[in-house]
Amino acid sequence: MLRRLIPAAVLVAAVLGPAPPVGAAELGEPVAAPISAESAAGTRVTKTGVSESTDTAIRYGNTGNSWRTEIKAAGATYVKVHFAPLKLVGGDFVTVASPDGREVYTYYADRAKGSPFTEHGGPGFAAMSIDGDTAVVTLHATGARDGARLSRQGYGTRVTSYDRGYGATEYAAQNPVPFSVCGNDARKDVVCYQNSHPTEYARSHAVARQLVNGLGSCTAWRVGNTNRMLTNAHCVADAAELRSSEFQFDYQCATCGGNNPRTGTKVSGQDLIRTSELQQLDYTLFSVTNFESIRQYGTLYLDVREPTANERIYIAGHGDILPKRMSLFEESDGGATCKIDVVSSGVNTGYRCDSSGGNSGSPVLAGSSHKVIALHHLGGCPNWGTRITLVYNEIRNDIDNTSGGGNTPVLSLNPTSGTAAPGTTTTATLQTPTVAGNPTLTLSATGAPAGTTTVFSPSAVTAGQPSTLTITVGSTTAPGTYTITASATGATTAPATYTLTVPGGQTPCQGMKVTKTGTLSTGASQYQPDGSFFQTTVTGPHKACLTGPTSANFDLYLQKWNGSTWPTVAQATTSGSSETLSYNGTAGYYRYQVKSVTGSGQYTLGYTAP
Repeated sequence: MLRRLIPAAVLVAAVLGPAPPVGAAELGEPVAAPISAESAAGTRVTKTGVSESTDTAIRYGNTGNSWRTEIKAAGATYVKVHFAPLKLVGGDFVTVASPDGREVYTYYADRAKGSPFTEHGGPGFAAMSIDGDTAVVTLHATGARDGARLSRQGYGTRVTSYDRGYGATEYAAQNPVPFSVCGNDARKDVVCYQNSHPTEYARSHAVARQLVNGLGSCTAWRVGNTNRMLTNAHCVADAAELRSSEFQFDYQCATCGGNNPRTGTKVSGQDLIRTSELQQLDYTLFSVTNFESIRQYGTLYLDVREPTANERIYIAGHGDILPKRMSLFEESDGGATCKIDVVSSGVNTGYRCDSSGGNSGSPVLAGSSHKVIALHHLGGCPNWGTRITLVYNEIRNDIDNTSGGGNTPVLSLNPTSGTAAPGTTTTATLQTPTVAGNPTLTLSATGAPAGTTTVFSPSAVTAGQPSTLTITVGSTTAPGTYTITASATGATTAPATYTLTVPGGQTPCQGMKVTKTGTLSTGASQYQPDGSFFQTTVTGPHKACLTGPTSANFDLYLQKWNGSTWPTVAQATTSGSSETLSYNGTAGYYRYQVKSVTGSGQYTLGYTAP
């Protein structure tokens, strides 16, 4: 738990001392005047929410195969649900989801099997937070259950508390006015710079929002080529604080000023590698769970040198717990760029890039190398970051800072994903980076599925100019999720990727009463509907169809509960990914199993039951 306190006298010293204080962090900002030190996170990381007690039982019912409740906190910006230990039958599970299904986290009695989670000192755990003011908690049974008997035996779980994120008014009341916005606030959503500053935009992908103990906020970021991340020690000082933290990548608006952030990817803290306390260098190096899920956002490298006066810098971070913003300019967009104003004072370097509470832990990147030159940790105008060369001297054996293509100009696509049905088109804008000498770049795309074409217009551009990528999905293209890679020749550039989703077609599933979709990797299987089962009360025909990627071999099985197991009663196992089956069955509990023999991708299952 986060219990450290910073005396007001230390904060006064931050104003009166001749050099920036290495003993005061950006404690929710301001630090230019005495402030109280109470907060959810002890050291005044920005207070973003409050914990609410509850005792809500989630029990097995006597009918159906799933039982749900809603945890609602009107006006909250997030809801994070805390559970007592789960006591569940077999493969049964609990989901915590947003009402619209954009976020779904799955938990089993064996926590190692499910989604990331956080720990808070007790025997239970907390689910990943749900953006918005409502979390839907559902207990799912994978077979018929005697709810009354299981409830008497204590099966199920309890919601013991939940954290709710402050709305704008409550947030402002709980957090002092920032003294780290130096004049006009020149920060903008990172996507605003996708075309004008594509390299800066690309580097920002590796920056994540940190939710500390469900109640406070900082910024963290990937460093080097392995599972390593950095933030401030006043954000994560020990292993317990790390286990209570979650990290959200890609939490940024889809359009400039749009207030339409993506859900992104959430992971939790894993191992604390090394730390230097608040009064020293104020950093913590750590790893996270589910590392493979965040590789897609890239990484940052350290520029191991001393800063130089007036060199251009920029900062990406989650000040005020808002979607990711970039600080490129000091006063106004297109005006004077952020720069190093004080090369060295104690362990710090100083600048007037705007920041605010929640920016603690943000990377300060050098404009010349697009590598990290300081670790932001202190507000006050000038604002201050620990010089990264000092941090590197302590962590050099713990990270792989070999940048390889770290300085390679980067292509970028907007949007980065989309859905197009067979017979339709979708487009994305490819922004090429500026390259010395202004060479002509010839564009191409690979990875499109069979029957789908990709065309750039224009097909060749001067470096720094955009082009439109048009993706035309053919009528024969199989449903699935595909990664299309955009590349350029004419100069060394890093490619960009686009995720194309082709939904299931109308045949042979037309007319089915129930439609379900899912995604399989090679050798994996899923049960439908939604990992559960359905009940029929009369004898009659079952009909089902399955469509999947043309390059895969997916099989379909209909299974019926016999009181103890789920034997298969009908199956369709051709060598392709499209299957149909029919079966005349008596009343009972049924489920479908969709299995990948070879290949991967999205599938659509349609079925009708008597």
